[in-house]
Amino acid sequence: MRWAVAWSVLAGLGAGVSGAQEPEGEAPDPGYCAFVRGVGDAESAVLLAPDVFASVGMVNAGEAGGSGGVPLGSPTPRITAGVDYDFVGLYRGLSIRRRAEAECERYRALSALQVAVKRGTDVGAEAALAARAQILEAALPEAGQLLASLRDEVKEGRATVEELNALQLRLDGLRSLAYETAKERERLAALPRPAERPLSTWLRDFRAADDRVEAESASQRSASAWKVRLRGGYDELINVQQDVPFFGTLTVSYNLGNLWQPPANARAREGRRRLLEEDVEGVSQEVARLVRELRAGHSAEEARLREVSVLVTDLEGQLREFQAMETAKVRRYRDYLVLELARLRAEQAWLKTHVAELGRFLGEERP
Repeated sequence: MRWAVAWSVLAGLGAGVSGAQEPEGEAPDPGYCAFVRGVGDAESAVLLAPDVFASVGMVNAGEAGGSGGVPLGSPTPRITAGVDYDFVGLYRGLSIRRRAEAECERYRALSALQVAVKRGTDVGAEAALAARAQILEAALPEAGQLLASLRDEVKEGRATVEELNALQLRLDGLRSLAYETAKERERLAALPRPAERPLSTWLRDFRAADDRVEAESASQRSASAWKVRLRGGYDELINVQQDVPFFGTLTVSYNLGNLWQPPANARAREGRRRLLEEDVEGVSQEVARLVRELRAGHSAEEARLREVSVLVTDLEGQLREFQAMETAKVRRYRDYLVLELARLRAEQAWLKTHVAELGRFLGEERP
């Protein structure tokens, strides 16, 4: 009966720990996060669960006396089984899992930063090219109709070949711009796209996650100086009368080296922070260089956008005035004006979208 009760208790403890480590219904994690979480779960499993032990041997027990009056007793079989649990292991196991989550967040932020660095100054170009393509797609059919109409007038002798060539060159410039836009969009479509969040947010998340990784590592190093062990179980001497064949002990130990750990951990944490900034080939330096380039381009494009917007407004006003006139020379100039206005509108759409995308990406949105 005693053996049955003891093994039932041990089996119940083992089943409880096993069930806690394998939650059902969770989707598998992708890539690196699945890796670090799996390693964290494997390392923490042996820290969160208790140790189960059993031993069989012979001890001196009973009433027989030894030499010199020492009651050594006679050799008696002894069976011991129980559970040994270190409560510090619970803290260390949970810290390992928190570190795995921090490493996962660090990887996500680092991946987003690396994608942005690889994209370089092409950041925001995809949306800007789409805006330019939309303007050109709407303008090219009208430009084609103007060219066809001018060809008819040349045949009828109401227009010169020089006028036809001039309009054809302007239309060819629009078509060439549309072709280059489509080719550039195809090139960018093959590259990884940066995340929607501002670059400064990803960089802040990366640094915060990296700091959490070091903080959790430091807490594990400090916790290794402590041991709080609870040991208990079943202990029976065969053929020896025992009222309660169970035992239990609580042991607390502390390593004095822990007194020197806090300042060392603080130096390690500060050194890791400085390493991110000092590493010439690290992501922080690459992101800093990219930010400088993007901000310089952002300022230049803002100035160009103001200039182009003024030109577009001026040409739109001229076009409205010329549309009321019916002379042949005015119509020729109006046709040239339509094509030039289409080119400027395409440039304006590009600049306006690209400036907005760069501002969002840099975290410098303007109304």
